[in-house]
Amino acid sequence: MKTALVCGAGGFIGSHIVKRLKKEGYWVRGVDLKHTEFSETVADDFVISDLRDSVICRDVTDQPFDDVYQLAADMGGAEFVFTGDNDADIMHNSALINLNMIEACYQAGVKKIFYSSSACMYPEYNQMDPDNPKCSEDSAYPAAPDSEYGWEKLFSERLYLAFHRNYGMEVRIARFHNIFGPEGTWTDGREKAPAAFCRKVAEARNGSEIEMWGDGEQTRSFLYIDDCLDAVRALMESTFIGPVNIGSEDMVTINQLADIVMSIAGKNLAIKHIPGPLGVRGRNSDNNLIREKLGWEPKYTLKDGLAKTYPWIKEQVKQAGH
Repeated sequence: MKTALVCGAGGFIGSHIVKRLKKEGYWVRGVDLKHTEFSETVADDFVISDLRDSVICRDVTDQPFDDVYQLAADMGGAEFVFTGDNDADIMHNSALINLNMIEACYQAGVKKIFYSSSACMYPEYNQMDPDNPKCSEDSAYPAAPDSEYGWEKLFSERLYLAFHRNYGMEVRIARFHNIFGPEGTWTDGREKAPAAFCRKVAEARNGSEIEMWGDGEQTRSFLYIDDCLDAVRALMESTFIGPVNIGSEDMVTINQLADIVMSIAGKNLAIKHIPGPLGVRGRNSDNNLIREKLGWEPKYTLKDGLAKTYPWIKEQVKQAGH
C-alpha cells in the first residue's frame, strides 16, 4: 500500500487531498494545528502538532513516505494578507514550516514531496492591467510580489528546487490560483473572494445591498477544488517538477463574480463599493505549460463550481444563525 503524509490536512485543500488519496487506496497521515473544521477527517492517522517545531517534523516523517504534500502555511484572504498587519507571522511561520519539512523529508528518505506555492509570487508590475495580466511561469523574475505572503512562497519554491539540485530530492511545485469550493473557510477574514460573496449574498435580504472592496473592476480567475485535485495528482504522477500554474483561465471582474453568485441565489442586490485591501489589479492563470506537460484542463466553469459551493455556504450561514 502506498503511503502519504499531508501537511496542512486540517485546511481546505489539504483535507480534500486526504479524501482523494484515500479513494486511491493510500494509507494517509494528516498533520495540522487543528482538526478539519467541517467534516471528520478520513486520514488513517491525524496528528495535531505544530510544524514550526523541527522535532515535530522529524516525528511525523518517521517513515520514507511515497508522497508528501506540504500545504501547511499561515495564510488567508485579502483581509489577512494585504493589510500588512500579519506580515511577520506569515513570513516567519510559513518559512519555518518549509525549512523544517524539507529537511525532515530528506533525512527520512521521502520519495517525493509536493509544495503548494501561490500565484501571489508573480510580479506586481505584470498585474497592473486588469484586462491583460501576465502570469506565465517564466514571468516570475525580476521578482516583485505584491505581498510578503508572495515573497515567502517564492523563497520556499527556491528552497525546494535547491534540495532537488543538491540532494536529488524529487519535488513537485504548483502555483495555485484562487482555489474554492465546499468546506473552505467562509468567514473570519481568512476567506477568499468566492466564499466571501457566497456568504454575503446568503446573509442579505433580497433587494438589499452587499459591500465590496474597491470598484469591483479588478480581475481574477477561480478554480474549483475538484479540478485542483486532478491537477495536483497529475503533477505528482508525472516526471515534471514545475513550478507550474494550477488555475483557471476563465477571468472575471469581482463585480461579475458577485453577479454570478446572486444569479445562483436568485437574489437582486445592490453593490456598495468601499475602501479595502485589494491586491493586484488583474490576475489570471496561464495554462499553456500545464497543458503542454500534463494535458490538463479544468472541467468545471466558475458558475459550475459556485453552483456547488453556494448551497454549502448558505447552509453554514443558516447553522451559524447569521
